[in-house]
Amino acid sequence: MKKVFIAGASFMLVASHAFAQSSVALYGIIDEGFQYTSNTGGKSTYQLADGSMAGDRWGLLGSEDLGGGWRAVFRLENGFNLNSGTLGNAGRMFGRQAYVGVASNTLGTLTFGRQYDSFVDFIAPLTSTGGYAGWAFTHPFDNDNAVDTFRVNNSIKYTSTNLNGLTFGGLYGMSNQTGGFANNRAYSLGATYSAAALTVAAAYMRIDNPGQNASGALANDDTNFTARKQQVWGGALKYVWASASFGLIYTHTSLDQPTSSIYAGNFNVVPSSLKFDNIEANMLYQFTPALSALLMYTYTNGTFDASQGTSKPHWHEAGVMVDYYLSKRTDIYALGAYQRVAGGLTGTFLDNANITGGAGPSSGRNQTFARIGLKHTF
Repeated sequence: MKKVFIAGASFMLVASHAFAQSSVALYGIIDEGFQYTSNTGGKSTYQLADGSMAGDRWGLLGSEDLGGGWRAVFRLENGFNLNSGTLGNAGRMFGRQAYVGVASNTLGTLTFGRQYDSFVDFIAPLTSTGGYAGWAFTHPFDNDNAVDTFRVNNSIKYTSTNLNGLTFGGLYGMSNQTGGFANNRAYSLGATYSAAALTVAAAYMRIDNPGQNASGALANDDTNFTARKQQVWGGALKYVWASASFGLIYTHTSLDQPTSSIYAGNFNVVPSSLKFDNIEANMLYQFTPALSALLMYTYTNGTFDASQGTSKPHWHEAGVMVDYYLSKRTDIYALGAYQRVAGGLTGTFLDNANITGGAGPSSGRNQTFARIGLKHTF
């Protein structure tokens, strides 16, 4: 009897030690607010809308120690619609992220599944949309995916450890199609370097036939554009001085034969190519640990090449946001955005203002958006 007790106690000690090396965390964000969009098809729109500053989500993040500095990792992240209780991300159970992999303290992390691309990982955190304010400050039609309109399915992703301020990584999303290896595949590379007050980042992404193969890297229900080819590249920097931080971002997006946008529908005149050059400047000022204010301005120059000629539309976007933390996990915020489309007419939806995250396209070349919100994290 004594031997059984000792054996049982030993087992419990070993089991407790094993469990102590593993962890699973539940986390999430709930963002709710009241918003106004001017000139939605000629009329003003008032809405109770969720997930504007940060998409509503809950997730499970896990890690298990494998010994020798290695561990197994996974993440399952669900997106949902707060006001209806339905699944987000086109009805996917874990549409925001779903991956499993291995990580090393020295060699980095290798993961497999539905994941963010290198632009989201390295450039987006320095933008006003991906780093602070969410949908309302997006570059037109989220053409560079800075607010993660899409994730990459069937993807293999590597992220390095922090090497004296340098972090880099890459992703490859497979088409999974027999006889169509490059039909709806994606790949991206990126890096960021931080030293004292300065952070710089760069990234490149290419997608062949985005959204045109249902089993491929980008599903057609959550890609920003459907096209023959999409390429995005850019760089960003952030400088912190006392209580202020300043950001400057440039991104370039090139689309070959785009046929539609998830935000505006089909092109009635299909261009041979469409290009966006986005230049964003932003400034965040921290008045107190709880109170901050953000200003941003983005100029986007477009090039629309079609059979009837070349048009040069351009977009001016400006925004302001004030954010106040009631506690470490709950904040209230107010933001406003204005967009104006100018330059040459294309005869398509590109001619009308359309603030992403608002109620829909304007009937003219101007649109205004305002929102008051409450965000809670857990």
